[in-house]
Amino acid sequence: MRYLTIVLRLMIWFLLTADLSLTNILIGLAIALVLPHGPRGTATLKDWAMSLGKVILAIPIAYAEAIELIFRPHLYEEMTLEQVPPRRTPGLIFLDIFRITFTPKTVVLSYDKKGWYTIHRVSPRRKRP
Repeated sequence: MRYLTIVLRLMIWFLLTADLSLTNILIGLAIALVLPHGPRGTATLKDWAMSLGKVILAIPIAYAEAIELIFRPHLYEEMTLEQVPPRRTPGLIFLDIFRITFTPKTVVLSYDKKGWYTIHRVSPRRKRP
């Protein structure tokens, strides 16, 4: 799984720099290799594939939510707790937080080491208690 961590770091580097020149690729690869690696997690390739699939599915959802917010502003807010799926490595937790925050209606405010995300959501109407 160390290779997936390097690929994830390299992808983040490309998103930050928006440059795919050979020099930038080499710099990004060097940084991805030099950064410290955490302990080996219990995540499987299936866990990574499912998380990346959810990130890809979040793209059209984000566009739909952005259009909805333009035409129908959301006036109400709520805070929710979402449990972190089991066997999450730091890389998978990052992808979860990225996916949740990528959509315009939600943002992760905090991650609790006990296994919870605190999420801020906006909605068009107030939820009934």
